[in-house]
Amino acid sequence: MATSQRRTTTTASPITRQSFYKWQRRYAQLGDAGLRDRSSRPHRSPRATREEVVGKIVYLRQTYHFGPLKIAMYLRRYHDLTLSQSGIWRILRRLGLSRLPASQRYRRYRERWKRYEKPQPGHQVQIDAKFIAPLRGARKTYYQCTAIDDGTRLRVLRIYDRLGQKSAIQFVDYVLEKLPFHVERTQTDNGSEFQAAFHWHVLDRGIDHVYIKPATPRLNGKVERSQRIDAEEFYRMLDGVVVDDAGVFNAKLQEWEDFYNYHRPHGSLGGQTPYERLRQRVGSSVSDQRQLHTVSQEGIRTPDLFLEREQASGSGPRDEIQMNDAPDRPTPRVREAAFARVTRKEAA
Repeated sequence: MATSQRRTTTTASPITRQSFYKWQRRYAQLGDAGLRDRSSRPHRSPRATREEVVGKIVYLRQTYHFGPLKIAMYLRRYHDLTLSQSGIWRILRRLGLSRLPASQRYRRYRERWKRYEKPQPGHQVQIDAKFIAPLRGARKTYYQCTAIDDGTRLRVLRIYDRLGQKSAIQFVDYVLEKLPFHVERTQTDNGSEFQAAFHWHVLDRGIDHVYIKPATPRLNGKVERSQRIDAEEFYRMLDGVVVDDAGVFNAKLQEWEDFYNYHRPHGSLGGQTPYERLRQRVGSSVSDQRQLHTVSQEGIRTPDLFLEREQASGSGPRDEIQMNDAPDRPTPRVREAAFARVTRKEAA
């Protein structure tokens, strides 16, 4: 190529004269292959992470699914190696290990657990027993048995000074007598108090009994969470109050149970109380159903008001009962015969 032609080519092209001659030499030596892009990686990288350290990072990632933060902590604690999280992340991304397996990937908090609830009251009742830390001044130890309906969050609580299958059987009978609907299934953990005698007693009552998977209390999450509420909102208020009698303890616990079921709004229920959710699920006035099965010469006692008998008052019962008509302390005793079983009603 003539000198004038080279000068004209370099002037018209957007590259410098040095780049032009470099590409010309490569084309003369290798042909078209010499015009392809080459790696711009430096021949030496004295500050690059050593291969043995990279191997440790890969091992921790693939074996334990550690993230950059935990890998950095592990290397610093056990290998005296200090690496930044961003540096570890670049190594993982370069090796194609930036994404964990589907079972180990991070999920947003709202997507980790999906809240569910049974469609009808009594479809499933979760039962659990909890040791109560001794109150100040108390000489005895107590155990709280808790039952919660999966669909309405309606609860039944009871205190026992001993925990065993005998007390568990007494509690489940108390629950079945007190809940205002038919119970189809109970669910418990694998505690010693819920073993063979308890299991067969529940089956003899015509109710199914299932155990959750061992070491997975989250499967009994509703009753576990409600017991945490007890610790935060009930037992904390008893600090300094000496309660050394099971009867007194149950009386105070009954007051808390009434407040929980009839007055305390629940975030999981959209601000409703368990009793309001029960009325919503049943689809008719609770007092009307209880009125069909309760006989009393004085009247009909319900958790929200005292209805006089139609013969005495001369007026029929109200179709709808508002929660603001409830007294300060509603009657805790609610019998199983108060409600007609929803499924039986639908079948009829």
